Amino acid sequence: MTKSTGGHLTLLNPEQIEFPPTQFALKDPNGLLAVGGDLCVDRLLAAYRRGIFPWYSDDQPILWWSPSPRCVLIPSEFRIGRSMRKVLRRGDFSVTFDQAFDRVIEACRLPRGDNEGTWITEEISEAYREMHRLGYAHSVEVWRGQEIVGGLYGVALGRIFFGESMFHRETNASKVAFVHLVRQLELWNCPMIDCQVTNPHLQSLGAVEVSREEFERLLEKGVTQTPFPQPWKLTWTFPESCV
Repeated sequence: MTKSTGGHLTLLNPEQIEFPPTQFALKDPNGLLAVGGDLCVDRLLAAYRRGIFPWYSDDQPILWWSPSPRCVLIPSEFRIGRSMRKVLRRGDFSVTFDQAFDRVIEACRLPRGDNEGTWITEEISEAYREMHRLGYAHSVEVWRGQEIVGGLYGVALGRIFFGESMFHRETNASKVAFVHLVRQLELWNCPMIDCQVTNPHLQSLGAVEVSREEFERLLEKGVTQTPFPQPWKLTWTFPESCV
């Protein structure tokens, strides 16, 4: 274990699954907690149960993060904006769950103009495909006819959903995916969606920042609840009575 700015950076023992206390996370860079290990399912599940997630590039070792403040969205407080209601009302898109996970994660991997998304390495992709096969990782797909034009994926434990990445090939497609996910999770009594680190796009969708302490309080309660129904099936439709 080595000391660094504002905390302790831990080198993970490959033989152990446990993570250090999240209060050891560095302040700069914000939330970096540990280095190393692997992306086996047991380690990933242990990480997510603690609110820890992997995020690194091809030229880096595996880096594990627990930032504070934390970006989250509370489904019960989510409201659909006027412009998005118009998009949904037009009915240009159809939405499915878990019908094209591989295509969604591959689309999220593609480089973008702002350089976001390139952190999804081949190692990350294979690990989350395995999580999907085991029922932990899920995708939302947005279609125009037979063509997939947007979507997102993430991990579900208990009644918490941990968002990982989203993409769009048409304007508003990723927002349509997000709206359907949030409303369905609300029907399933999800108390919190983890959005990890804030950005303007997430803020435009209603995400807010909370302290690590508040995040972990909601997390601890949510991950111990009965898991979401399997298999995932979209039952929410627009229009709705309360938006």
